[in-house]
Amino acid sequence: MLAGLISCDPRRVFDDNKNLPDNIWDRNNKVAFDITISDTVSPHNVYINVRNADGFPYSNLYLFIHSTFPGGESHTDTLECVLADANGKWLGSGMGDIFDNQIPFKHNVRFKKAGTYHFELEQAMRLEKLPLIMDVGIRIEKVK
Repeated sequence: MLAGLISCDPRRVFDDNKNLPDNIWDRNNKVAFDITISDTVSPHNVYINVRNADGFPYSNLYLFIHSTFPGGESHTDTLECVLADANGKWLGSGMGDIFDNQIPFKHNVRFKKAGTYHFELEQAMRLEKLPLIMDVGIRIEKVK
């Protein structure tokens, strides 16, 4: 019954996370999502999901987000994901030594065209192999 209540999220358009092999995000591993959007009228919020383990060596995570729109237009954004406060306390929700964050990426955005949107998340940190990032993903929801 609990699973049924959790899955009933009328605002959710898309919500998916992908595991990173061995909890290491290699700089060459771009995590891709193809998302079909049909509603070009309603405003949407877009979030980046990050799951990290305690011991992640930084308080933030920089990402390049490569977006390709129906028709082929593309754009790249840089996003700073703050994962810990100034005192080193992990943000987000967590159990034990695992923390989930949902970082705002775009608010009140209207998708101009119906079709498939392709997103690639690329870690933009100085390390080639970034440890203790477990999952990354995207959530798109309709604005209330």
